[in-house]
Amino acid sequence: MMTICTLNARTLASEASIEDPMMQARKIRYDVIGLTETRRHRPMNATFDTGEELFLGTCNSRGVGGVGVLVNTNLAMNIDSFEQLTTRIGRLRLRRCGSTPAVTVFIAYAPTSSYDDDEIEAFYMDLEKFYREDHTFYKIIVGDFNAKIGRGRTPEELHIGTHDLQWNEQGERLSKFIMTTKTIHGNSQFQKPTSLRWTWESPGGEYHKEKKMCLKQCNSGVSGSHQKL
Repeated sequence: MMTICTLNARTLASEASIEDPMMQARKIRYDVIGLTETRRHRPMNATFDTGEELFLGTCNSRGVGGVGVLVNTNLAMNIDSFEQLTTRIGRLRLRRCGSTPAVTVFIAYAPTSSYDDDEIEAFYMDLEKFYREDHTFYKIIVGDFNAKIGRGRTPEELHIGTHDLQWNEQGERLSKFIMTTKTIHGNSQFQKPTSLRWTWESPGGEYHKEKKMCLKQCNSGVSGSHQKL
């Protein structure tokens, strides 16, 4: 079993901004943490004394986006490659090693609802293209989709469980992507108290939302998580 988490870092543009997420990550059990909103202008690849390996991609010319990944010590030897495919999509490939199967982890950072429909649609088209072109048996997508997905409403929505909050327009588009790619919306498969479902907190703690998602294949043997680091 592999534990994969996701974190919206808000920025990892400086060395100082990297220290806190690293400290918090060492307090939890994880194998891989997908990182979104790095906002870096230069890519970074670092191996720490403790054995973790960190890959950080770059943002666009407006300072938006950037994705990356942190791989724990126990899986660092399994790393085949990390690529930032766009400023909003990254791909980590882990090679098979012993009892650990080959796995591809996509890290995604979707545009918010303030962006026009064309830009949102382009993001999902890119993500679907990269997902379909990858032929690894185990594939998982984690990241910040800025979406709300509620409970499954029809028999056709088998990919959505019964344990989630509510829908919004971004959630409808994400649901379409999940149905098209025949993945599973991992967040809604497990029951949690409403007070524990949120993954995003506004400054001051007034508002809470569940924006981070874990999508996986029906045959996937990996567990997804969206830890509040």
